[in-house]
Amino acid sequence: EVQLVESWGGLVQAGGSLRLSCAASGFTFDDYAIGWFRQAPGKEREGVSCISSVDGSAVYADSVKGRFTISSDNAKNTVYLQMNSLKPEDTAVYYCAARGLYCSGSYYPYEYDYWGQGTQVTVSS
Repeated sequence: EVQLVESWGGLVQAGGSLRLSCAASGFTFDDYAIGWFRQAPGKEREGVSCISSVDGSAVYADSVKGRFTISSDNAKNTVYLQMNSLKPEDTAVYYCAARGLYCSGSYYPYEYDYWGQGTQVTVSS
């Protein structure tokens, strides 16, 4: 059974940090890229970052460049999203998702085969 499980969302003050994790199972992790998306109430799902487990290449949305860092531990089948200098506009449910091989900068949700259930991140002002 394919599973993606996000963890370590929470409530943080503006300027603070959180590190999300995405634990994957049920598929060959090394053959996939893992992306992070977020969705705020009343807004469309937005791509945040993506990392390929094949070569470690990563991409970021402009809104998070310089503040968020994505990393992958292939031995643990886990991807992390380190989020620093958080802003109230980062408040959303964060999802991880898997797509074959490599990331693209387009972040179309239909390109991703598997999805997690999401974890809430709330940034207070």
